[in-house]
Amino acid sequence: MTPPRKLHIKSYGCQMNVYDAQRMVDTLAPEGFVETGSVEDADLVILNTCHIREKASEKVYSELGRLRVVKDEAAREGRAMQIAVAGCVAQAEGEEIVRRAPTVDVVVGPQSYHHLPELLKRAGNEGRAIETEFPAADKFGFLAQPKPDAIRARGISAFVTVQEGCDKFCTFCVVPYTRGAEVSRPVAKIVEDVKRLADNGVRELTLIGQNVNAYHGEGPDGKTWGLGKLLERLAAIPGIARLRYSTSHPRDVDDGLIAAHRDLDALMPFVHLPVQSGSDRILAAMNRKHTADDYREVIDRFRTARQDIAFSSDFIVGFPGESEQDFLATLALVTQIGYAAAYSFKYSARPGTPAADMQETVSPAEMDQRLERLQELIDSQQSAFNKAAIGSTVDVLFERPARKDGQIVGRTAFLQPAHVMASPDIIGQILPVRIDSLERYSFLGELAVPRNVREPASSSIATGA
Repeated sequence: MTPPRKLHIKSYGCQMNVYDAQRMVDTLAPEGFVETGSVEDADLVILNTCHIREKASEKVYSELGRLRVVKDEAAREGRAMQIAVAGCVAQAEGEEIVRRAPTVDVVVGPQSYHHLPELLKRAGNEGRAIETEFPAADKFGFLAQPKPDAIRARGISAFVTVQEGCDKFCTFCVVPYTRGAEVSRPVAKIVEDVKRLADNGVRELTLIGQNVNAYHGEGPDGKTWGLGKLLERLAAIPGIARLRYSTSHPRDVDDGLIAAHRDLDALMPFVHLPVQSGSDRILAAMNRKHTADDYREVIDRFRTARQDIAFSSDFIVGFPGESEQDFLATLALVTQIGYAAAYSFKYSARPGTPAADMQETVSPAEMDQRLERLQELIDSQQSAFNKAAIGSTVDVLFERPARKDGQIVGRTAFLQPAHVMASPDIIGQILPVRIDSLERYSFLGELAVPRNVREPASSSIATGA
């Protein structure tokens, strides 16, 4: 028998890249590849790249420099190693990657990774293969499905892509240029994927997309379904106990999605809803297509539908033209909304975006100072939100053994880690946990039911937060 070839994937950035990496593994499995955690003994190394953050491409080139040494060492041992660059940096800088890193064998954009087997063969014959176009055919129709063993090995939580691309064209964002226009998968295909996951032990599902609540897929009735109706269909699949989605745009929150949060017990009351700034002037310069009051109104609609709902968000400080007054408007918005968590970043220009041509008016020192002030406020809100759960009983979906012997870790409805001393047979169950204490961002507690209980508890949440 031919020994398996070893595959090592390093993913950067978003949840979509985590999902894409898994699908690359599934696509290459029929070609005889098995995953390895070691770069040194890999026959194929794939860098699955992200272009959102500052110096993203430079990090890739730095990694490629290290891989060149590993590849040369493999050649001296008589072993051929191939290197592939996938993802958004590959899409944006295909020819530049080949010019700067001739050790790379394959460059493939995120819409074409289902072509990896043929690209690797072409590179073996011709020395190199590049594909960074946006193919007309839907890649999901060509991807190999994960094997049952692979699904079970990945655990009880899974991502499913339902939508890709973005039509919003925020001036700071490269996604429309690297992921393309918005495309939604048909409902029937998504249901097929989710049933396969549920049949193999997946209990929690996160629907992902660059602009996931812009989902507008074809339903089995021939009509266009929104995200709310899709969530309703998936909630009916046996075995799926929890549903989530990410990442959303305030402009695409419709009545159907609000109703889903009101009506579906399986839909978790935790929404990631990026706003980026609290200043209308900066939001306009970002081409966000909403105002701060529009955002507040969306938050109010969610809270009217479900009182225990909580939010996370994204913020950029130091966008070109941002004044102290603009920044104070962001602090005011954060203070008013109150977040369970949030991600904040200093502005960094992405080549090829409209904002890259804007004059930067905020000094690096001022950016640092504003980011520190914002993060201090966000951290205080997150700390207060977490501390409010101490002494209450919350439902936890248990995922895996923790680092400490005898401990099992799971997550609350709000994605907070919770640790208890218990048997591993509770993995995959939703059980009530009395929260005793908080260590940094993780809860310590005890099961609020006898430890021999094996039946999943209700998925409703009682946090008292």
